Amino acid sequence: MKTTTLLGPWVRRFLLEHLVEERNLARNTQISYRDTLVLLLPFLSRTKKTPVDRLTVEELTSTVVRWFLDYLEKDRDCSVTTRNQRLGAIHSLARFIATHSPEHISWCTEIRNVPFKKTAKPVIPYLEKLEVDAVLQVPDRKTEQGRRDYALLLFLYNTGARVDEAARLAIGDVTWGRSAAVRLVGKGSKIRLCPLWPKTTEVLKQLVGVRAPQERVFLNRLRQPLTRFGIYALVRRAVTEAARTIPSLKTKRVSPHCIRHASACHLLRAGVDINTIRAWLGHVSLSTTNVYAEVDLEMKSKALARTDLGDDASATKRWRRDPSLIGFLKAI
Repeated sequence: MKTTTLLGPWVRRFLLEHLVEERNLARNTQISYRDTLVLLLPFLSRTKKTPVDRLTVEELTSTVVRWFLDYLEKDRDCSVTTRNQRLGAIHSLARFIATHSPEHISWCTEIRNVPFKKTAKPVIPYLEKLEVDAVLQVPDRKTEQGRRDYALLLFLYNTGARVDEAARLAIGDVTWGRSAAVRLVGKGSKIRLCPLWPKTTEVLKQLVGVRAPQERVFLNRLRQPLTRFGIYALVRRAVTEAARTIPSLKTKRVSPHCIRHASACHLLRAGVDINTIRAWLGHVSLSTTNVYAEVDLEMKSKALARTDLGDDASATKRWRRDPSLIGFLKAI
């Protein structure tokens, strides 16, 4: 008699035990995995005509997974990138179940054989120095909100901080003095220190005043911590205003992460070692940081100029006039 295993308890263990306790994934990653299952389980329930709490592991077949992925793309109009992210979460769930339940290894293999779709590698959007300067000039620093906006934009550019890192930044995370630095808590609760420019230090010091160390650095008009959505809105407002003087900004979809990309590219142009930039941004893998070297057009142009052959095209053909070399080549 074929045995079946309820899927619900495994989902609970996967979310609470595996993602949080074992892997210590970032909160946003946990939410992404959870959202995948919030979509998958009702879809599986409708497909199998079974209540969600009675669904079994065996009912989640590779065929159903493929139907679910088609549903995401066609009915929910999800991109290929989103489709692949959802599939990655399902693969992870299958691997977790098989790891703790060897009788499901064959089932796991079928699920993990559902392939990712190939997608074009997106070009990383970033801002040129002139564009960053224009965005920084937007806030009216004569007003309290303008000073807050300027401090946040300058902080993002100085540190390359992620939007969550900026939103959670506490006053006590900043070390003041000649060697000012900031303590950032990144993905997976990894901690890194970033140096601050004297200008950034001065602006932040004026912003926080005499507030307590446990308070957040960036507050909204109600004196509540600024959320990641508030930071997104702030950056979009500044970019929209700056686009009036810098038309190139109109062609770019700018987010706080674009400022992070700009920090990395400008550090690279300044000659900062790629390993230092990796530590600066909090990347685990150096390959993640290497993408900035690929997208920087200015660095590519300079490299091209250094290898320019000039107008003397005949210089590349001198070997043809060397009879001894020609004889050697023909004798091979």
